[in-house]
Amino acid sequence: MLKIQLTSLLEAGIDEAGRGCLAGPVTAAVVILPQNAKFHFINDSKLLTEKQRYKLRPIIENEAIEFQVAHVFQEEIDRINILNASIKAMHHAIEKLKKKPEYIVVDGNKFHPYKKIPFKCIVKGDSKYQNIAAASILAKTYRDDYMKMIGADFPKYKWGKNKGYPTSDHKKAIENFGVSIHHRNSFKLFNQQLKIKI
Repeated sequence: MLKIQLTSLLEAGIDEAGRGCLAGPVTAAVVILPQNAKFHFINDSKLLTEKQRYKLRPIIENEAIEFQVAHVFQEEIDRINILNASIKAMHHAIEKLKKKPEYIVVDGNKFHPYKKIPFKCIVKGDSKYQNIAAASILAKTYRDDYMKMIGADFPKYKWGKNKGYPTSDHKKAIENFGVSIHHRNSFKLFNQQLKIKI
C-alpha cells in the first residue's frame, strides 16, 4: 500500500498528465486527502486501466478534503515550453483551492515555489504517496475527457483513442492531414507541418 502522506501538515499532492503529448493541454491536479485515508487500490495512473481510473475518480473526489484540476493549453505550451507549462498548470490548480495546503508534494524533480508554501519533489511520487497517486488519476481522466471532447471534431487524429500521445496512428494522421489548431507547434515531428483549415 502507498504511504498516506509525507508530513502531519495539511498536505497536497500534485501531478500532471499530457506532458509528452503532441496535441491538447497539459493538465495538473492537486488533491488533499484526510490523514486517515487508506486507499488500498490507488496507484500511479499509468499502472491502472482506463476503466479502473474512471472508477476511482469519484471515490477520490468524495473522500478528498479538496481537489482541483487545471489545464494549460497548447498556445501557452508553445510560448513558455512544456516544463514551465506543466508547473504553471500545477500553480493554477493550487490557486483554485479554497483550503490552502501547508505543505506540497510534487511528482517529479522540478517545481517552482508557490507563495512560500514548503514543498518537496518526489521522483516517481505517484507510485509512493496516495495523494500524488490520486492527483495523477484525476489529471489523467480529466485530460482524457477533454481530448475525447475535441476529438469528436477532429476524428482523423483518433484522440478518443490516443489522447494526443505520439502513437503511430496519430503521427501518420499528422503526416497525411497536417496539424490542427490543437497541436503543439513547438513539438516538431516533420520538416514541414501544414496547418489544416476548419
